[in-house]
Amino acid sequence: MKTRFIAAAAVLAATTALTACSTSSSGSGSASGDERLTVWIMKDSVSDAYLQRFTKGFEKEHRGTTLDIQIQEWDGIGEKVTAALASKDAPDVIEVGNTQVAQYAASGGVTDLGAKVTELRGGDWLPGLAEPGKVDGKQYGIPWYAANRVVIYNKDLFGKAGITAPPKTRDEWLAITRKLNAGPVQGIYLPGQNWYTLAGFIWEDGGELAEESGGTWKGSLDSPEALKGMDFYRQLQALGKGPKDSDEAKPPQADVFAKGDVAQIISVPGGAKIVEQANPALAGKLGFFPIPGRTADKPGATFTGGSDLIVPAASAHQDAAYQVVKALAGEKWQSDLARTMSYVPNRTSLAKVIEDNEGTAAMAAAAAQGRATPNSPQWAAVEATNPIKQYMTAVLTGSDPAKAAKEASDSITKTLGS
Repeated sequence: MKTRFIAAAAVLAATTALTACSTSSSGSGSASGDERLTVWIMKDSVSDAYLQRFTKGFEKEHRGTTLDIQIQEWDGIGEKVTAALASKDAPDVIEVGNTQVAQYAASGGVTDLGAKVTELRGGDWLPGLAEPGKVDGKQYGIPWYAANRVVIYNKDLFGKAGITAPPKTRDEWLAITRKLNAGPVQGIYLPGQNWYTLAGFIWEDGGELAEESGGTWKGSLDSPEALKGMDFYRQLQALGKGPKDSDEAKPPQADVFAKGDVAQIISVPGGAKIVEQANPALAGKLGFFPIPGRTADKPGATFTGGSDLIVPAASAHQDAAYQVVKALAGEKWQSDLARTMSYVPNRTSLAKVIEDNEGTAAMAAAAAQGRATPNSPQWAAVEATNPIKQYMTAVLTGSDPAKAAKEASDSITKTLGS
């Protein structure tokens, strides 16, 4: 997705053929008789083997129902889903990025599944998936899976610095990073424009990226709380050699970390596999811990990426489509998905199924404090120009933080109000 990220461990291409539009039979809409449901799943979200297991299992438990799983590309998906929602031949279930639900809800044509929340055990959902799926009190998006950033660290470098345990608080994190940042070793490689990480720091300090009041959104990077989050980012970023005018993709931070002289990066756990592929000598030497918070009793707030499931209002099989959503969001297939793809399950109580995987367990612990971007249908337009990145570079290169934050907030306000 454009505004979410996918764990690198999930890069197992599904091979189901892509077709442009729904092939659902139409007109029946009842639970009786044979039904053929079209389900759109995004490329690389799940493995082909998982889809085959799910399809076989679902069709066995729902006699007379056939699933046509169609794999979609992220590029151009916004226009495609919007067009499908406006058509009379929509798919029956669609996977969407968790931060995309609002824009689809605004376009119309999405079924409100609010009456099903209790049955789906919505009280246990990850907030970073559930909240962006809820618009104007209606639950359009049902949480499917999540992935979020953690700290990946080099165990050898920690050992050489005499650090025996990961930090639990921000203050401890700064202290050990200062200790690690010596000689040729970077305490942390943190590019200056890693704005998803900044978002977590801002939320942890009680700030927001933007706030809504009376139906109007306003950028809020210039609030005292948000400025505290930026100041923590500035302190941490200074304990390494990360570029101040670039993000984690330029250059790829995994390649930098793989050189062996960086003690920490902030990444989804799957990033460790990319590091090990680039430098096999680091295999087995990488550890994981949740991004520390202000206090030791819980991890810091983090941006939660992932996917929700929606049912188009034009689906001719509303009841059967809900059964597909219910199954995918339920314990059996959530547990399978988490183990197969190293994702965080949609419910906090299911985190135990991945507790034997160090990286995924750290991700799950952080996910409980997960948040999503502002739930405005115009937020994607903010990211298109991304004044937050420009703001970060300005602060890190010496500009007045309050002035730079006000300029960025004004830009966000203008875009969200357009």
